[in-house]
Amino acid sequence: MPDLSFQVEGAEVVANAASPLLAFKLRLTDINPEQTIHTVALRCQIQLEVTRRKYTPEDQERLLDLFGEPSRWGQTLRNLLWTHANLVVPSFKGSTLVDLPVPCSFDFNVAATKYFDGVADGEVPICLQFSGTVFYAGAEGGLQVAPISWDKETRFRLPVRVWRDMMQAYYPNSAWLCLHKDAFDRLYQYKMQRGIPTWEEVLESIIPVEEKVM
Repeated sequence: MPDLSFQVEGAEVVANAASPLLAFKLRLTDINPEQTIHTVALRCQIQLEVTRRKYTPEDQERLLDLFGEPSRWGQTLRNLLWTHANLVVPSFKGSTLVDLPVPCSFDFNVAATKYFDGVADGEVPICLQFSGTVFYAGAEGGLQVAPISWDKETRFRLPVRVWRDMMQAYYPNSAWLCLHKDAFDRLYQYKMQRGIPTWEEVLESIIPVEEKVM
């Protein structure tokens, strides 16, 4: 029976995808190098291990909306579920390197987006937890099926610059803000009634100068 191990060897931005996408360079290794793995139907849950890094005062200020005042971080700082990813791994023997596609959101209602935008630099510790099914050649050559053990996981430190480079590539000098429809309608009426040409100018007209983030 196959016994797979997993390791992330890097991450890079996928260019020209329909939406922001990272490719994690995932190494799968079977304990038996002579065994033929026909296919792996892989599922992956990815968590941000936010307690495994340090934060500057500037980070703490930018993460206020997510974790509250730093004095409360002992209670509020907890791992965050980032996303789920799926992959069908083609046939291999021994070891193979594949791209695990990880979709990303720039919606600031999403906790992971707030977190990545809130840390200025360094690395984000992540944990990838695996499940799924392995299709492999049995001792007599027949097709066999086995589940991936529930305890299979690996850790990786994702450079913050990779996430920032991705968002800059897909949304240059921009940010997305999702509003309830009724709030948007009121804001749109405000914009039209005053003849304000851009949404940036709408917000500039609403936010007092002393409250603007420098």
